[in-house]
Amino acid sequence: MPAVPVAGAAPPDLHRPGRLRITRQLYFWVLLGILAGIAVGGFFPGVGESLKPLGDTFVNAIKMVITPIIFVTVVAGIAGVADLRGVGRIGGKALIYFEAVTTVALLLGLVVMNLLKPGEGVHAAIPKVSSTVAEYVKEGESQSPWHLLTDVVPSSVVGAFAEGDILQVLFFAVLFGIAIKALGQAGVPIAKGIDNLGLVIFRVLKYVMYAAPIGAFGAMAFTVGKYGLDTLTSLGKLIAVFYGTSLFFVIVVLGTIAAVAGINIFKLLRYIRDELLIVLGTSSSETVLPVLMRKLEHLGAPRQVVGLTVPTGYSFNLDGTCIYLTLAALYIAQATDTELSIGAQLGIIAVLLLTSKGAAGVTGSGFIVLAATLSSTTIPVAGIMLVFGIDKFMSECRALTNVCGNSVATIVVARWEGVFDGARAKRVLDGELPYVDDAYVDQQIVLQDEAVQLDKTPAHA
Repeated sequence: MPAVPVAGAAPPDLHRPGRLRITRQLYFWVLLGILAGIAVGGFFPGVGESLKPLGDTFVNAIKMVITPIIFVTVVAGIAGVADLRGVGRIGGKALIYFEAVTTVALLLGLVVMNLLKPGEGVHAAIPKVSSTVAEYVKEGESQSPWHLLTDVVPSSVVGAFAEGDILQVLFFAVLFGIAIKALGQAGVPIAKGIDNLGLVIFRVLKYVMYAAPIGAFGAMAFTVGKYGLDTLTSLGKLIAVFYGTSLFFVIVVLGTIAAVAGINIFKLLRYIRDELLIVLGTSSSETVLPVLMRKLEHLGAPRQVVGLTVPTGYSFNLDGTCIYLTLAALYIAQATDTELSIGAQLGIIAVLLLTSKGAAGVTGSGFIVLAATLSSTTIPVAGIMLVFGIDKFMSECRALTNVCGNSVATIVVARWEGVFDGARAKRVLDGELPYVDDAYVDQQIVLQDEAVQLDKTPAHA
């Protein structure tokens, strides 16, 4: 017979369910799915290529809930702040941090390419542009310097949600949250309703995440089956340079920033390992955006900071994409024997500071930005064909680095605001307060059940 809670006793710690067996950990099944996908794609390429719908369906299922989650999280966060000036302050600090760190990422790529020069000696002729790449080039060349501003404001609220445009949904959510706050008491029930709606959407997310191992399996099987592991060897040096540079950036640059904020980067990476493995399997950082926001909130960052920093970071703080863009642009220049002075290279960095902002964290966006950048330089735009074959293998690393960068950014902004719970973060990263998937929903259910039981407890208990 289960024990009946005694009145006055301390409530159970809902965030300490005990260490789960490895077979009940999400990262175990995602890793298994990735390894199985590599095996199927390597030994049975045709079968692997046919499994593409598995990965696409999972990614689409995640995208289905991304914009609603961003909306409810941002609105609830803004409605919960004491002063609306705090919203602008958080956003301003986030943008300052984003610009500083992405500049470091771009400069790091420039330094690495000038030291290692992986494209030197290739002497590649200008390749013929395929129809697929031609579309990227056309879209990249058509972007104006004002595209970032015009892309932020949606022509239709419904359209922003339907198209899954994170930046436009964020823009509308901020305005909506400010409007609710301005209503005073009249806005309280609306904010409460949106908060409750968030509980439902997060429950939908939980159901979708059960399919993460299958999605990672299908996406990885397709990638290996279609492009083959042989593709990795043709431009292996560039791939190695990119992965090595990204690893250096995460461990050294982000590690130093995290240490200043009081966080151990290795413990943080272990904390978000499930999300990193899903990104590795799907090559899209968007697939983990909702769960990442909840985990950072559980870590000790307030909802209003998480709600503003993470979605904005997915457009303005793409550290991995910045490293990739610098490496790819300079590799094409080196491979096609295009002479670039240091001044010209710094000019490319200046262009990338603009073109890299607003790029979505999904496969293919890096190509559009790269085309837009090359079209404003002396580097032949058709040269992107040289890296087209390995772009799919580079996208995983881009997405992984972007997720790590936005995780650290949220902690830094919260710490900068003086609202980061460092003591809680230490307990979470040390495993004392493990993340519970249903913390928001199940906690309320359990507390309600306990209240009912306490009411029914005999007086002599």
